[in-house]
Amino acid sequence: MRVLCPKAELAEKLSAAGRATSGKSTIQVLSHILLRAEEGAVELAATDMELSLRVPVDATVEQSGAVVLPRLVADIVRTMPEGPVSIEHRANEGVVAVEGGASTFRLNCLQATDFPELPADEGVGIVIPAEPLVETVERVVRSASRDETRPVLTGALVRLGPEGMVMVATDSYRLAVRQAPLDPAPAELREAIVPARALSEVARLVGMAKAEAVEVVLTEAQALFRIGDLRLTTRVIDGQFPDYRQLVPDEFEHEVVFDRGELLSVLGRIGVLAQRTAPVRLAFESGQVTISAISEQLGEGRESLPVPFAGEPLEMGFNHEFLRNGAESVDGDQLRLGLISPLRPGLLRGEGDDYRYLLMPIRLNA
Repeated sequence: MRVLCPKAELAEKLSAAGRATSGKSTIQVLSHILLRAEEGAVELAATDMELSLRVPVDATVEQSGAVVLPRLVADIVRTMPEGPVSIEHRANEGVVAVEGGASTFRLNCLQATDFPELPADEGVGIVIPAEPLVETVERVVRSASRDETRPVLTGALVRLGPEGMVMVATDSYRLAVRQAPLDPAPAELREAIVPARALSEVARLVGMAKAEAVEVVLTEAQALFRIGDLRLTTRVIDGQFPDYRQLVPDEFEHEVVFDRGELLSVLGRIGVLAQRTAPVRLAFESGQVTISAISEQLGEGRESLPVPFAGEPLEMGFNHEFLRNGAESVDGDQLRLGLISPLRPGLLRGEGDDYRYLLMPIRLNA
């Protein structure tokens, strides 16, 4: 096998494919990248057995064949001078030659027969414009859990149907949900719990491929995303996702409107003192809110903002990072915070109702 490819093209595609490799598995081939050249087409592929990625490469095939490359080849190609890079492998040999400019590398490699079979590129999906899909992923998946002991919460519920696209993620301390219309809207509902990591990769690949739309195929076992010529496949998470519609309160005792930029500025300043175990405090009284944080090691800080609040004084505590994430994800210049009591969750919304962010409070000490 021998292929010739511009350095920039090869470096970008190797880097993309490398993100689907595994750095933890004891199975050596899962930390490698498959390169397959046949009939004038070159493709890179990688998998960690949960997520699989196929990446086409614009290259010249001088001799067909396949080889499994070490992941570090991406770093090597990236540092080569501009110009063509060749990759050559002789059948059944354990070495691959990578040449570019005056550089020559002979790297240990694996045989293509050692590489696992990748999921098939099958099924007709639902085409979603790239912009709302990426925006939804970026605003929702940050609320997914990183705790592997609760697998269902490490993914996002993706629903595609008559109501459009709905994406929901929660780590049990916060919940983010966004709904976006689809035109045409699918007549039948399709849904799956998709790993948050896979959705983040989809958003990143859309930018790399400059894709205008993504075709999504959801089945009981896997989710397939067609992003231009790229193919990302991931196992879906088996389990029952929490019913987000029952978790979001219908009514609130108070709805406080903030200038979103002003609130984020205050949270940025006060948050310096909000250590991991120290909540940020919001004390509401007539016409204003005082935002504060206290750290035994660093001290304390507070700042007041005028807000249209009326009624009995109310003080609540929130995780600073989670509150800031929610405020950042809300769209528009204004942010509405719905409140019931110090022990009930608060709801952040923007000027529209397409995005909601539910945040559990932290019990405050007197």
